[in-house]
Amino acid sequence: MNLSFFDQFTSPCLLGIPLILLATLFPTLLLPMPGNRWITNRLSTLQLWFLHLITKQLMMPLNKTGHKWALILTSLMILLLMINLLGLLPYTFTPTTQLSMNMALAFPLWLATLLTGLRNQPSMSLGHLLPEGTPTPLIPALIMIETASLLIRPLALGVRLTANLTAGHLLIQLISTATTVLLPMMPSVSILTTLILLLLTILEVAVAMIQAYVFVLLLSLYLQENI
Repeated sequence: MNLSFFDQFTSPCLLGIPLILLATLFPTLLLPMPGNRWITNRLSTLQLWFLHLITKQLMMPLNKTGHKWALILTSLMILLLMINLLGLLPYTFTPTTQLSMNMALAFPLWLATLLTGLRNQPSMSLGHLLPEGTPTPLIPALIMIETASLLIRPLALGVRLTANLTAGHLLIQLISTATTVLLPMMPSVSILTTLILLLLTILEVAVAMIQAYVFVLLLSLYLQENI
């Protein structure tokens, strides 16, 4: 019984072929396709307004040099947002609950920001490893600590996204199972757990949106440090 709770995080397969790539690319098919006209319908207008709002929020901490990353960061946030939200639907699979996928997104982008800083301003990038005014005896220890904190950033990005979504899905399944089991025995308690389940579902929708925003926002802050 305990193992069945984690079956929802297993990548679906058809004839032995993993379908995680299909689950990752399916949200992009829901976006309206561009047409010949600037504004085709209300859905396109809402989409353009939402993309403009996201881009504005992500680009505010960055200077003009970092605005070249606008397309990458905005596309990444839209992809994570749609995957997280669609994963809350019944009989669906959430690829972002897989640590391997989140690390595959976090590590190359973090490495790109680091290499950008080392190429454009190596002295400033390396200067972050040693705060100004550090006493001489503490210099080796601080360099090791700052280096470790720098290298652990992509792991923190991937683990944060994976842990939050996994915990939310497990809570929803546990409470829904308790609601189903208690319904024939204690209907009043089952109604109470149903209300808790409804509130938890609303909370998970907010968590899915916030985690996508935090993931991309932290990447933009790492980029700002290196430009």
